[in-house]
Amino acid sequence: MRLLIVEDEPEIAALLGEQLQDAGLECDRVGSIGEAVDALRNFPYELILLDRRLPDGDGLASIPSIRSLRPQTRIIILTARDAPTDKANGLDAGADDYVAKPYERQELLARIRARLRQSSAGALPPMAVGALIFDPASGQMLVGGVPFIVNRREFALLEALVRRVNQVAPRNILIQEVYGLDEPVLPGALDTLVSRLRRRLAEADAKVVIHLVRGRGYLLSETAS
Repeated sequence: MRLLIVEDEPEIAALLGEQLQDAGLECDRVGSIGEAVDALRNFPYELILLDRRLPDGDGLASIPSIRSLRPQTRIIILTARDAPTDKANGLDAGADDYVAKPYERQELLARIRARLRQSSAGALPPMAVGALIFDPASGQMLVGGVPFIVNRREFALLEALVRRVNQVAPRNILIQEVYGLDEPVLPGALDTLVSRLRRRLAEADAKVVIHLVRGRGYLLSETAS
């Protein structure tokens, strides 16, 4: 589950990112409306924390574009503009919630969790391939009815592959979904991660296989019986 922070003040964005990660939420950070729209074209973020005073305009102006690209993505305005009319304008513009800075950490996290629960209510049904089941609503991966425990990057990679089962997942998309926008990725890191995940799936007898499609990416399918 990944969130997008749209905030042009680097220190605020970094602090917010740390707080979200400490709460178990993965996030990417961008500093403008244009960068946010580009990020949304490439990844289905579950929730956006959107500032209003951005270098290329008022964050409220981006909400129609966000809704057009990702109708299910939740939007929380996070801004220093805290007048009652500002809050009303934000909600009328289509935001799901409006939080004023300075914010209280626990309250913000509670509001984020509440909006994410709303998103999960309309989530896709469980996806099954081989003995592997992924439930988007709970974010849980099972093999033979038993939780499949892997680290966060392995989980992100497996989720990305399961969502595209029997389809080629391009390398650049996998790298973005596993590592995010901000983290530098060493050459060969994705291939090493795939190798490790293959081993774990085989050990769990998940009855799936990850194929390398040279020059394109990876594909997950059920093992032949």
